[in-house]
Amino acid sequence: MIVMKKEVKTAIYKQLARATKAMSHPKRIEIMDLLSQGEKTVDTIADQADLGVKNASAQLKELKSALLVEFRKVGKHVFYRLANQQASDLLLYLRKHSEQQFVELQKIAAETFFVSDQLQSVNRKQLISRAKRGDVILLDVRPTDEYQSAHLPFARSVPISELLQKLKTIPKTKEIVAYCRGSYCFFAKEAVEILRKKGFKAYRLTDGVPEWESYGLPVIRTRGA
Repeated sequence: MIVMKKEVKTAIYKQLARATKAMSHPKRIEIMDLLSQGEKTVDTIADQADLGVKNASAQLKELKSALLVEFRKVGKHVFYRLANQQASDLLLYLRKHSEQQFVELQKIAAETFFVSDQLQSVNRKQLISRAKRGDVILLDVRPTDEYQSAHLPFARSVPISELLQKLKTIPKTKEIVAYCRGSYCFFAKEAVEILRKKGFKAYRLTDGVPEWESYGLPVIRTRGA
């Protein structure tokens, strides 16, 4: 009986370890982070994660084996996405745990992402109310496909690659709040730097869509995600 109990417990913990084993590679976590923004083709994932297509496919295979991602085929294209909300929650929990526990991560974040460009003491509901009234311009500076998958209410899509060309469409009399893929995404940081150099009053929102949803706040979906 004792041997049987040990075998059962070993089998249980082996299954519990499947997700953590799949997430033990930095690039797999990065891929999950990208997919938390919406589904993407293997080619897009390879490009955005700075991987070759063959390597990206191998990393996706590991994540799929742990049921963290799933895919669908459209003609010759294969689209991947996070398997479910639990996978997104697991990713967010890992980030929060690491931010609280690892001094190295805290140091990197402090040196790279400056507090001075962030909104302080954000009341998220008030921010959306201000965006609805037009008192503040909320800019989503992610790629267009990610905006189309899901975005914050009343946000405008202005991909960072198009920001300079679209500056004339942004009123200088308004406060600008830019957001992207979350606290470690460079797009919003770059957007704020550009806007401030051009004389705008701009701030960075550290939330991305997954963080926003984790607070129980609504997002807008313009296509299946």
